[in-house]
Amino acid sequence: MRRRDLLKAAAATTFATGLAPRLARADRAKTLVFVPTSDLAVLDPVVTFNRPTRNYAYLVFDTLYGIDANWAAQPQMVAHEVDPDGLVWTLKLRDGLRFHDNEPVLARDIVASIRRFAPRISFANALMAATDELSAPDDHTVRFRLKRRFPHLPEALAGPGGTVPAIMPERLASTSPYQPVKEVVGSGPYRFLPDEHVSGARAGFARFAEYRPRDGGTVGFTSGPKVAHFERVEWVTLDTFSAQAALGRGEIDWWESPPRDLVEQIAKDRNVAAVSHFMPAMGILRFNQLYPPFDNPAVRRALLAALDQAEAMTAVAGTDPDDRYDRVGIFATGTPLANDAGTEIMTRPRDYAAAKQALAEAGYKGEKIVIISPTEVAGIRDLSKIGADQLRRAGLNIDFQEMDFGTVIRRRTNQGPPDKGGWNIFFTMIDRSIPNTNPFGNQAMRADGKAGWDGWPSSPKIEELRAAWLDAADPAEQQRIAREMQMQVWEDTPFIPMGEYWQTTAYRKDLTGIVPGCFAIFWGVKRA
Repeated sequence: MRRRDLLKAAAATTFATGLAPRLARADRAKTLVFVPTSDLAVLDPVVTFNRPTRNYAYLVFDTLYGIDANWAAQPQMVAHEVDPDGLVWTLKLRDGLRFHDNEPVLARDIVASIRRFAPRISFANALMAATDELSAPDDHTVRFRLKRRFPHLPEALAGPGGTVPAIMPERLASTSPYQPVKEVVGSGPYRFLPDEHVSGARAGFARFAEYRPRDGGTVGFTSGPKVAHFERVEWVTLDTFSAQAALGRGEIDWWESPPRDLVEQIAKDRNVAAVSHFMPAMGILRFNQLYPPFDNPAVRRALLAALDQAEAMTAVAGTDPDDRYDRVGIFATGTPLANDAGTEIMTRPRDYAAAKQALAEAGYKGEKIVIISPTEVAGIRDLSKIGADQLRRAGLNIDFQEMDFGTVIRRRTNQGPPDKGGWNIFFTMIDRSIPNTNPFGNQAMRADGKAGWDGWPSSPKIEELRAAWLDAADPAEQQRIAREMQMQVWEDTPFIPMGEYWQTTAYRKDLTGIVPGCFAIFWGVKRA
């Protein structure tokens, strides 16, 4: 048996016998033990937007800007000045920035990092398309000379929160954005400990003593002073029953997202806080628009009469109306661009007979529809099953294929025909907690064909509206464009929102500083 397999087996045995996990012999009071939703398998924050990589990246890497609790971008590693014409932005690095190899963070590292993450983040890529020159005039200055005004520059560099705009040394940032870096050298409050990483079992992080939190302000989602109160943070990958037992015994401190049907039971432990409103997410249906029948917008639109947000979110989140939203458009509820334009199309009584007739009139002839669904990610699995049932009621011939989540992710990228390893439909969740707040944060909104996200929709009008939003500095104009964009989504249907729900979290009550409404962040968290 290989060493890593032995370590994974040892980790499972540790929890099965009730012993507290230890990645090193550290003082328990100075160590935070966390159970993520899924394993930390990918360590490069640029090559994927999977949740565990996103959460780890914000622990290990800093960013130029962060997002506060009001969804506004705030300076994080830099301060900026803008010329009166709006065409030159000068970013000044704050003092004391260092990488985890103890080298100073220099402007050339920033430039290389931007050039690496921009191709993987559509918002940052739009900024680069508007940039005439990106330079480092000296070690502490980064300068954008723009072809045209770009009022959203801080937001573009703050990142949508999925693929993280991580700042790393130039020598690593020179790696292709489509190839993982070979070494993790961060710029944030915690260092990744490669010798303690066992894929499928655990990961370890140590407080970086040379990290200087930003002065002033309050902790937001990814902004504010990132103060590390623990000497170590340890992640352990556990099954549901092991995590529940370990939390009750005090062997772990924080369980990122326990199943909702366990929350009431977990809450009976007087030492545990079980929070039912922690991480909001929107469910969506995504079409493969390269092949029939969903290359036809009339077929996609026909399903708007069949998909039931209330039923879908009840299947995912339960019957408590406070735990879900079922009258949602394309932007996350409670965020600046959320609106009700055209949402009556999703809230009027469902009419499966009308959907069947519309499908027939659009040319659907009973072709098999391949839906791919993960077996182990409960929320997406439950959404996929109820969504597939609704589509059957509308008259689609469903071939429901279940597989592990990693296979779903790989399968989604296959642009081949559905009967040759491709697919027709998948369901997934998009976090409200940064990505789904603007037309460039929500990857499902991109509609420029094969250059876009899995599904590859093509809508010149949606792309025109996204470009118009980029140029809009006035919030009222941004909201007007957002309403028009939502109406266009109902027309072109690059995806269908299936409702929103609150994901759960649970932690020992001696922890303080956990920020709800976003995702799991570790700075500011301490033990009382």
